[in-house]
Amino acid sequence: THSLSKFYFVYKAAPKTQVEFDYDGPSMKTSVPGTRSQVTHKQHVYSQNVGAINFFCNYDESRGNYLVDVDGNRMLDIYTQISSIPIGYNHPALLKLMSNPNNLSTLVNRPALGILPPENFPNKLTESLLSVAPSGMGRVQTMACGSCSNENAYKAMFIWYRNKERGHNIPSDEDLSSCMVNQVPGCPELSILSFMGAFHGRTMGCLATTHSKAIHKLDVPSFDWPIAPFPKLQYPLEEFSRENAQEEARCLEEVEDLIVKWRQKGKPVAGIVIEPIQAEGGDNHASPDFFRSLRNIACKHGCAFHVDEVQTGGGNTGKFWAHEHWGMDDPADIVSFSKKLLTGGYYHKDELQADKPYRIFNTWMGDPSKNLLLAEVLNVIRKENLLEEVTRSGKALINGLYELQAQYPGILSRARGQGTFCAIDICDDATRSSILLKARDKGVLLGGCGDRSIRFRPALVFKDYHVHIFLNIFNEVLAQHK
Repeated sequence: THSLSKFYFVYKAAPKTQVEFDYDGPSMKTSVPGTRSQVTHKQHVYSQNVGAINFFCNYDESRGNYLVDVDGNRMLDIYTQISSIPIGYNHPALLKLMSNPNNLSTLVNRPALGILPPENFPNKLTESLLSVAPSGMGRVQTMACGSCSNENAYKAMFIWYRNKERGHNIPSDEDLSSCMVNQVPGCPELSILSFMGAFHGRTMGCLATTHSKAIHKLDVPSFDWPIAPFPKLQYPLEEFSRENAQEEARCLEEVEDLIVKWRQKGKPVAGIVIEPIQAEGGDNHASPDFFRSLRNIACKHGCAFHVDEVQTGGGNTGKFWAHEHWGMDDPADIVSFSKKLLTGGYYHKDELQADKPYRIFNTWMGDPSKNLLLAEVLNVIRKENLLEEVTRSGKALINGLYELQAQYPGILSRARGQGTFCAIDICDDATRSSILLKARDKGVLLGGCGDRSIRFRPALVFKDYHVHIFLNIFNEVLAQHK
């Protein structure tokens, strides 16, 4: 059962510079959640819905790739707050930034950015978000989270589409009066095309385009918007290239059919929204050709093309944006982001700029302190060549998963990934739950996605030796299930 570890789960100790802000391995004192976590959970039950809480954390003691809980358990974190920690816990560069007295004002005073931004805000945007802008996009709209980023991006697409239909941006009196009572033409019958398996957020517009889990959508009214199939690829890819190409062609044909059908229904498709890898829906991939063809379909039918990079952006696929793997000069009209970018928002082409003040607006519209942190995160990524590291450790991770899949064919299948953005399928949901809990008790934090997948979402400072620590523990857990 353990023959694998003889030839490849061998790892060197961490280099000395790493150990200062990273631990040398997991250390477990109790099962998780431990006693202290359970007591805190009971206190918390009176103030919030706590059903989803796993355990309580000690963020002061967490370092690098390791999350420490309130019972003193130290776990290698390969889930990183649902893929939102860019360079690990308590990175020295970020702690130094926070201790600089010149930054206190930014932390203490949170402005309503849309009306009263600080003087340095344009410069901070240039240093942070605009320095990593996707190809062809020089504009960015900051927001607080992924859902409000997508929600406002949808509004931007609708506004753009209606102005295009009018031939100008001056609404009629009828537009203005009818929108106040939710009627056409002021509230037009437009739609956004999304894909089965998608996750774009939990606000009302986003939910209408989210199709990954019933619990997200249950009891909430929705829009009559078209839903296209997302390709279901067969693995290994090289053995099924013909079948996968046929599957992608089928899905693209369905997209065009739906656009035509919804136009005939009087609810034309103003925009198409898609993730480069469907994350929550099960780490579903498609080829660069699929996305390039989809982009062309959007252009052909006059739909805006919105790429949702909330979970895929920030470097964990080996490129800063997952859509860079498509090799396109003009990949999208809108790219939304959050998570590893620390703030939410969306990049957009000039023509998607809101035509009047207060159309894309809320009180905070992001948070300047997050741009301050992001500028430093980007410095660390560049200085330490972290995207190259991600490619290197991603290869080690996927190769390890291939080996384990060969070793445990009754449990594991369909290992897949790009950079460290990897996943593997488990034989069934019950086994997956058991594996996740056993791994956690041995000091590795993982997350599920889709019906029966485990997803890997480490920080960008996840190195080869962390991969091997994980593979050893995962091998032990699988051996118990064999």
